[in-house]
Amino acid sequence: MATRAEEKEQLRQRRLEREERDRGRQRRLLLFGGGIAILAICVVAVLIVLSQSGDRGGDSSVEGVAEVAAHLEGIPQRGYILGEQGAKVTVVEFGDLQCPVCKTYSTDVIAPLIEGPVRQGRARLEFRNWVILGEQSRAAATAAYAAGEQNRYWNFVELYYRNQGIENSGYVTDGFLRSIAEGSGVPDLASWEEDRSGARWAATLGKTDNQAQSFGFTGTPSFLVIGPKGPRALGTPRSVAEIEAAISEAS
Repeated sequence: MATRAEEKEQLRQRRLEREERDRGRQRRLLLFGGGIAILAICVVAVLIVLSQSGDRGGDSSVEGVAEVAAHLEGIPQRGYILGEQGAKVTVVEFGDLQCPVCKTYSTDVIAPLIEGPVRQGRARLEFRNWVILGEQSRAAATAAYAAGEQNRYWNFVELYYRNQGIENSGYVTDGFLRSIAEGSGVPDLASWEEDRSGARWAATLGKTDNQAQSFGFTGTPSFLVIGPKGPRALGTPRSVAEIEAAISEAS
């Protein structure tokens, strides 16, 4: 039978063991909490790097890449013109890539024209960048023209509209434009970067502005139909049917 002294010693040993277990549990909790904190810091650092890289490279959030490619598949592109070279009629759109109405026309008017008269070889399309909304529109326009140097102009224009932001909100960054170029299938991005920079497109943009004003256009989008009978200024047509009627008359 244990003496009182032995019982006290046993109690003291059990207490020491319990305190040691508690200290071990506290150490594990501290280590776990520290690991979580380090992991959180790492996650934040990765997110910062990704967000900063958006201005330098591609953006995986670009929408409509496959749809645009399928929509234009099989239709010839040369520079800024979409459609068969032998088409008798050319439909010219004067548009600003930042213009929200132009975006609507891209899906509601241009898309049916592409699937109808353009794919059928009865007409071809030309998009002239009429820069009226400021410097961000100018940056978008020169990037599109640079894509046209590699016959990806219409892919760029259509994909841009599907990812258009609020005009002059600052979304037209180098990273955004590069993402559109990548999604458009521009094969040589280094050459595209060189082609879109500098003042080489100033004369083209100035000529487009003069042409738009000479036809009496006052805003984007405005349309011009050119056929064997000469050019006909439509302004901003209210429907696809109006443009198709003009194509038939001009043929």
